[in-house]
Formats: sequence, C-alpha cells, structure tokens
Amino acid sequence: MTVTKTSVLVLDCAEPETLARFYAELLGGTAGPAPGDGELFLVTGRSGVVVGVRRDPSYLPPSWPVPEDAQQTHLRILVAADSLDEAEREAVALGARPVAAGESGSRPESDRTTLRRFADPAGHSFVLAAVREGLTAGSADG
Repeated sequence: MTVTKTSVLVLDCAEPETLARFYAELLGGTAGPAPGDGELFLVTGRSGVVVGVRRDPSYLPPSWPVPEDAQQTHLRILVAADSLDEAEREAVALGARPVAAGESGSRPESDRTTLRRFADPAGHSFVLAAVREGLTAGSADG
C-alpha cells in the first residue's frame, strides 16, 4: 500500500506571509499558515495547486537573470492565450517585476506571445505561459 502524499513546492523568503498573499492574489486563491508550522504558509489556487512559502531569515534572492542560465527553478503559471496581457497586468499590479527581453538569460521578444517572465516580490522567477485552447489550468503541457 502506498502512503498518501502531497507535494508542495516551497519558496524561501524573509517575509512568507506577504509573499503568500502575493501568490494567493495572483492565482485567485487563498493563503494561510500551515497547521502546526508557524514558519510555513500555504497557498491554494482555484485548481487546487499548492505552493508553500517558508520563512528564512538569511534569505538572499536568486540572481537570475544574471548570470545566464542561473534560473534553476521557476513557477509556470498557465493562462489562456487570450488572457495573457491581462494576467501580466495583474502580476505587475501585485508587485511582480517583469524580466525584460534582452536581459542576460532571457529569450527573444518574439517569445512574449506565449510566455512572460517575472520575478516575484522576493526575487523568485516565474512565468505566465499561454496554453492552447482546450487545455485546463491543471495541465502539464504549455
């Protein structure tokens, strides 16, 4: 018998409650402390995706996009292709910083039709990725 498990991608930062609220608003979800763990906040999105945000008092933001190829990991947030511009406006209004085309490590401007790159308020990288018609927010494609 397999033990029931849940996987959670956890982002470290100095202010987890603030970053959890950022992702909750961006994903249209909710954020709250993890049961029994005052250092971890959980974000649950509409599709049930969970992201954890953990306090690390010694946190230093990633250096991506400099040096090149230093992104290592990132969140990929899937969005309908016709909503990509609106999703970008929402992310920026919430405090995301666009990673401009031409910055070291970023892709060409033509890539903006399907992908937009950002750093969250704590410096973690994430992308808004357009999905083809018929794919759901929980799809692994895109």
